[in-house]
Amino acid sequence: MTPTFLEMLGAAEQRNQSSLCVGLDPDPKRFPAALRGNVRRIFDFCAAIVDATADLTLAYKPQIAYFAAHRAEAQLEQLVAHIRAVAPHVPVILDSKRGDIGSTAEQYAIEAFERYGCDAVTLSPFMGFDSVEPYLRRHGKGAFLLCRTSNPGGDDLQFQRLASVEGQPRVFEHIASLAQGPWNRNGQLGLVTGATYPDEIARVRELAPDLPLLIPGVGAQGGDAHATIAAGWRGSLAADGSARSTAFAIVNSSRAILYASEGEDYAAAARAEALRTRTLLQQAQRQACAG
Repeated sequence: MTPTFLEMLGAAEQRNQSSLCVGLDPDPKRFPAALRGNVRRIFDFCAAIVDATADLTLAYKPQIAYFAAHRAEAQLEQLVAHIRAVAPHVPVILDSKRGDIGSTAEQYAIEAFERYGCDAVTLSPFMGFDSVEPYLRRHGKGAFLLCRTSNPGGDDLQFQRLASVEGQPRVFEHIASLAQGPWNRNGQLGLVTGATYPDEIARVRELAPDLPLLIPGVGAQGGDAHATIAAGWRGSLAADGSARSTAFAIVNSSRAILYASEGEDYAAAARAEALRTRTLLQQAQRQACAG
């Protein structure tokens, strides 16, 4: 029987002892010299990163625009198949931020879960529950709703108060409450919360104590690993020091890992940066449990 997305997270956490998600955002202009500018080598670049980090990650997160912009969707399919071959226990989250309704949403679900074979997807909840529901028909698949994103412009909508909702919550608070409650019919939802706003991560965790949080912004965007884990991760440590989450914090780093070196050693440098980040997250978990 195929494991669910949450089961895959648990298996990857136990095997790799990691809260790190490696974002796969391939920009050919930033590839090492031997590959630079060659859009036909997107798979080769990403596959080398996967090979170097497969034992360090909780999840991989390919960003679909970095493939589609270069007509490299077939390379994305090839990449997900490669992840399945070398790290079958590690789930794949398609970062597509879709947000449409009805039959269009169903086509996007086919794209994410059938064409690319991913285990979860990122979605915009702006059009309401009927833009989310088609994805929840897929048993065991995950869907992460944009909630409190890491960009400064997120304040324009996410931080505004809803006068017509009891308690006048901010928009991001209302999304968190819906995802924890009536929208999460099959236990498949999670939330996207940016590492650059640890206070808001803590508020989201208060409102959604059980949901996995996908947290971008650690690394090149300047999010703090310790603050992120303290705000968003919930779990315990076994006697041997291994972590077990009761509520996952899936902490994403993309550019800091992918472009750790511009030389031929780029895969080794990516591994070193991933290992460094995983260690920071492990230290933060120990500190959270001790505190």
